[in-house]
Amino acid sequence: MFWMLRALVVGLAVVSPLVKPSAVEVTLGETVFTLPDGFIVERVAGPPLVDRPITGSFDEQGRLYVADSSGSNDPVKKQLAEKPHRIVRLEDRNGDGQFDHSVVFAERMMFPEGTLWHDGSLYVAAPPSIWRLTDTDDDGVADQREEWFEGKTLTGCANDLHGPYLGRDGWVYWCKGAFAEQRYAAYRGGERVTSAAHIFRRHASGGAHEPVMVGGMDNPVDVVFSPSGERFFTTTFFQYPADGQRDGLVHAVYGGVYGKPNGVVNSHPSTGDLMPVMTQLGPAAPCGLELYESAVLGSGFTGNLFSCQFNLNKVQRHVLIPDGSTFRTEDSDFLATTNSDFHPTDVLEDADGSLLVLNTGGWYKLCCPTSQFWRPEVLGAIYRVKKIGAKPPDDPRGAKLNWPNLSTERLALLLGDERPALRRRAIAALAKRGEAAVPSLSRQLWQGHERARLNAVWTLTRIHGAAARQAVRGAFDNSTPSLQQAATHSAGLHRDAEAVVGLIRLLKNAESPVCRAAAEALGRIGSAKAVAPLLALANEPMDRALEHSVTFALIEIAQPDALSLSRLEGRPGALCVALVSLDQMEGGNLSAADVLPLLQSGAAALRKTAEWICERHPEWGDALAEHYTGELQNVKTTAQSQALAARLAKLATAPAIQAVLTRALTDVSRDKAERMTVLAAMASAPVNPAPDGWLDAIDSTAEPLQPAAVQTLVSLRLAKPQRQRVATMLRRFGRSAALGDRQRTLAYYGIPDGLLVPGEAEFGYLLGQLSAGRAFTQRSNAAKALAVARLTESQLSRLAKQLGSLGAAEATALLPAFGGGRDATLGQALLAVLRQASWLRGLDDAVLQKATEGFGKTIQGQAVDLLAKARAAPVDQTKRLRELADRLPGGDALRGKAVFRGPKAGCSICHSMAYHGGQFGPDLTRIGQVRKKMDLLEAIIFPSASLVRSYETMQVSTGGGDVLAGIIRDQGAGHVSLGISPEKTTRIERGNIRNIEPLNISLMPAGMDQVLTLQQLGDLIAYLEASR
Repeated sequence: MFWMLRALVVGLAVVSPLVKPSAVEVTLGETVFTLPDGFIVERVAGPPLVDRPITGSFDEQGRLYVADSSGSNDPVKKQLAEKPHRIVRLEDRNGDGQFDHSVVFAERMMFPEGTLWHDGSLYVAAPPSIWRLTDTDDDGVADQREEWFEGKTLTGCANDLHGPYLGRDGWVYWCKGAFAEQRYAAYRGGERVTSAAHIFRRHASGGAHEPVMVGGMDNPVDVVFSPSGERFFTTTFFQYPADGQRDGLVHAVYGGVYGKPNGVVNSHPSTGDLMPVMTQLGPAAPCGLELYESAVLGSGFTGNLFSCQFNLNKVQRHVLIPDGSTFRTEDSDFLATTNSDFHPTDVLEDADGSLLVLNTGGWYKLCCPTSQFWRPEVLGAIYRVKKIGAKPPDDPRGAKLNWPNLSTERLALLLGDERPALRRRAIAALAKRGEAAVPSLSRQLWQGHERARLNAVWTLTRIHGAAARQAVRGAFDNSTPSLQQAATHSAGLHRDAEAVVGLIRLLKNAESPVCRAAAEALGRIGSAKAVAPLLALANEPMDRALEHSVTFALIEIAQPDALSLSRLEGRPGALCVALVSLDQMEGGNLSAADVLPLLQSGAAALRKTAEWICERHPEWGDALAEHYTGELQNVKTTAQSQALAARLAKLATAPAIQAVLTRALTDVSRDKAERMTVLAAMASAPVNPAPDGWLDAIDSTAEPLQPAAVQTLVSLRLAKPQRQRVATMLRRFGRSAALGDRQRTLAYYGIPDGLLVPGEAEFGYLLGQLSAGRAFTQRSNAAKALAVARLTESQLSRLAKQLGSLGAAEATALLPAFGGGRDATLGQALLAVLRQASWLRGLDDAVLQKATEGFGKTIQGQAVDLLAKARAAPVDQTKRLRELADRLPGGDALRGKAVFRGPKAGCSICHSMAYHGGQFGPDLTRIGQVRKKMDLLEAIIFPSASLVRSYETMQVSTGGGDVLAGIIRDQGAGHVSLGISPEKTTRIERGNIRNIEPLNISLMPAGMDQVLTLQQLGDLIAYLEASR
């Protein structure tokens, strides 16, 4: 039932126009929706028919299959064992637009993250597998379950699998997220091993699957397909959060490697820089995506994308605008609310042209993108958005048609019908008729409406056999670009060798998007005849998407003898593409001699290409030494320094590059910018152990460089014989009054475990840095330094006296220092602190055991009893948060900014706000958009309650017995880079890793309410809320 504007219907809906004529407000219950003027929204399903809808899919009769969560947020392994979720089938039996009947189609399901009705069965992504559910007796309950795809990986956030989605080509697509390793058969034989994110596809009948897209993002989610075959998907963490940007909407070009920068993509063929995002969405946690096909909402809506944005409580409209060989979008909110419990997870076009929006409610907290301050009692609902006065088509699903008895010609005519549901059903029916349908489909290619011709191509794509392939090739000669593009996608999917001549013709004469699709197809087919035409196209101006497709085609063709570099002189575009192709293809055999001269090229594109290639070849380091000596001398800006340091770090395993860095740092005649670049390169270089020459050079640095020298020194990996020398160097820096306290405490913290034996002056200095008035970084560094130092009984006694007055972060970090204690009086003093400690409940058993092991079994047993008692005491975090919120005074955002940047809280050391702050923790530039006051308070007081993806704490155990906790900053086939603190990152070779496991503990210190006053806390929250 839809409510007319300005009408009041008690208890159901109130609609009123906004001041702006372009939008209206609609109130449904406690939720106020904003949507464009002329549209209306209604609630069409909810409890008890469906409780927490996640995703949905219609069958041919208009019955909606919905993944319905039980509300469980248990660990995924437990959910896999218990399978607490279900699939319900909803029906609108009286045709009034409201669902009025529900049946449980499948119970005992693992977390269902996607639904697809296809060919009489429901496909459900329930990690680690995709299941095919079939109701063979039409009683509304699935009685057959088939594991259609077994992914074999299930990580803590269950984002290993999303989908599936039916492509226009008839193949089933799905998304792989997380970074667990999967293995599958490669097309040309052998096995492909990948930990990257992907879009995969596979024929519905089974068989091998193949990658469409590779990425370093955490969680690609939903995929949709344009009428010409283009793919678009939503994803989280397309980039590391910065300046309010994070998630995105992406045009997935075949073979593309997309962001974020991540070592997991390094084993995949790349065509240059990471492919760009189409639309930045900020911290939106986008999920469901739909491409609108009908014109019921208005002709300007046909072909638009609609994305669900979980964090931002809205559905957004994206108008696709061709931009060269790819697209850009114009974006506007379509359905939005300020109700923080409205979390849209899927959006679907119904057959009548309306849009259904699935709101899953407030239950979700598993790796929650907003907060653990969840409201499981807030159930979800399904809403319908319609245009007022719009006339839906008659018989929108073709229920009046006798489908089994329709002739092939009649079915072919339906390919151009205005009703999308009929078009899809006609495609499926014709595809099943196989080669018998080819003549009718061939006629549609030339006689029908553009819509009919496109659907004829897609129907032919689903039909095997030479006749269907020949008919598709005929579409190359059509003058409609969208039809040409669909036909090239079809030819490429089937690797139709007979299509090469026609594809080359399109490559030379067609519009940019068609050229890109033709290049993709030629690469998949693998014909050497395409090399020369591809190189000819490469020498013309190209955008990144077209450049990628041409390059990737040459990589797939893999004919290095056809790429003669000497013949490409004077053709810089073609030469760039050829160089990258040779570097990335199997058997390309590109040499340093081919590339190094181009580093001095007058063509900027060639220089950039040469640099990109050289970065990937540390074995060329000796030959590159002279070039980079000159590059160091040319550093003028911070951006130049950062870029050059990154390149040098990648090449630093070469002895000649190591020598270049040593000479530059030692030479006092070099300017500061050059030597700072050297220190930055040394700090991030994957060299183990650090060359002794580097230690000599760092040891000789003068005062202006010493802060950076400390940072570099604590980042180096050392051989055992080097540790004592480095400890001595760091201790000297720690005692230096010329350095600031931040660098001095970092120097002490960087001393290898057990090698710091502080004198009384050093101990007194570090003890003084623990006081609440000091900056957070200094407190943290000092605590961690003392924790691994060799302290005397007297020093431990002084430390115990101060322990009770310290913040939770410093106190828990210091406890291991007491492991060397033996005096019973000291043990009793430690117990006295533990009895009063507010942080005891969250203490790790192993930390407590280590801290008390030297005091004997009696004291150790008493400590264990205290911990057990603390854990047994009920703690209602929600109650505590509400009580604290009630006590908070009104906040001032300007004062809150000072708190954020100030030393007491130390927020900006790890977090950035706009362009200011650190990069160790999540970017908070637009945090006010996605977190409300209680969420922010929870994150500050109980940071371990809400761990943001890509910033989870991981514990790494090494073969040498070390146990490290930190945030994974980068990882590749051979290493993991672990961020231990804002100032310390360590690189661990995979061969030395015994185990990696997530910890449910944030590196952000808890108990900030004990550090800040109530007014400061209120001001800080006001500042964060205002950041939008």
